[in-house]
Amino acid sequence: MARHTLHDHPWTIVGFTAPMVLPLVWRRRAPFAVFATMAGVAFVQWLAGLRLPADIALLIGLYTVAAHASKRRTRLAIGVLEGGVLLAVVRWAPEDRMAQAFIGLSAMAVAAAVIGSNMRGRRAEMALLAERAQRLEHERDQQAQLAVAGERSRIAREMHDIVTHNLSVMVALADGAVFAQDRAPERATTAMRQVSTTGRQAITDMRRFLGVLRDDEPDALRHPMPAVAQLESLAEQVRAAGLPTRLEVDGDPSAATAAAQLTVYRLVQEALTNTLKHTPAGTSAFVRVGCRPERITVDVTDDGPPTELPHIGTTGHGLHGMRERAAAYGGTLTAGPLSGGGWRVRAVLALDGSETQPA
Repeated sequence: MARHTLHDHPWTIVGFTAPMVLPLVWRRRAPFAVFATMAGVAFVQWLAGLRLPADIALLIGLYTVAAHASKRRTRLAIGVLEGGVLLAVVRWAPEDRMAQAFIGLSAMAVAAAVIGSNMRGRRAEMALLAERAQRLEHERDQQAQLAVAGERSRIAREMHDIVTHNLSVMVALADGAVFAQDRAPERATTAMRQVSTTGRQAITDMRRFLGVLRDDEPDALRHPMPAVAQLESLAEQVRAAGLPTRLEVDGDPSAATAAAQLTVYRLVQEALTNTLKHTPAGTSAFVRVGCRPERITVDVTDDGPPTELPHIGTTGHGLHGMRERAAAYGGTLTAGPLSGGGWRVRAVLALDGSETQPA
């Protein structure tokens, strides 16, 4: 067969160059199909005995297959190109330089495949990192939503304890004042003054809880942050509302944090509020708080009549909130009727980080 040059057949050159280069436009959409098309054109070109600069496009096609197609197709493309290299070397390379030509062309093919494979791995790694970042962002949003829900629950629980207790005391005092206004006006006056004091304390507690009360305000000085030391004032408050209450504090509560003492106060407050609301006149209550360095035990009992229905209710928000408060300190809370009548609420708070077992 006669040797052809580029200048001998210009239209033939265009006819082979165009189908070799134009398919590269679609190489990202169908990398293996484009490479197969280019390889077919190159084989026809070999049969025609033409050598064209456009043959370099095969390396681009192989790179694209390695970067975007599967490993199986990449290996197949490498095999096809290596076959073409062998055919070209056998036909056009001088006999004394066949080995060098084959090694050089093969190295170029391997380099294109390796670069493409590295790009595919880099792209997969970036996709993995993007997916992980998206998952972490989703988890962060979920954590934020859980935190918001927990904060709402805490606010609702705290407001429930403040409002329910003080309103119950105020209602009991107002009823007592109405009953005593004709027979003992001075007692009615005292009761109404206690209503005013209780209302102011409720407002102070809510302002402090919502963070709008400064420590140097007069209301903050008159009504300090509820703690174990304020349990006596709480007992006096419910006594004035008509529930005789005896308080006993055993041990030194100073080892407990302010938050733990607030929890003790709210537990006692909620238990006494339910006793005040759900027991008949003549019922008395006993509160005992045992303070130890590792734990605080709270017992609130009353001597009301036997009943099959609990004061708080096993599904009520009060008992649920009290259990959440105790659980925040790894503690437990139990509530139920006593065998001889009355009701008992018992909570154990762990101050050393350990979990307590129900008594």
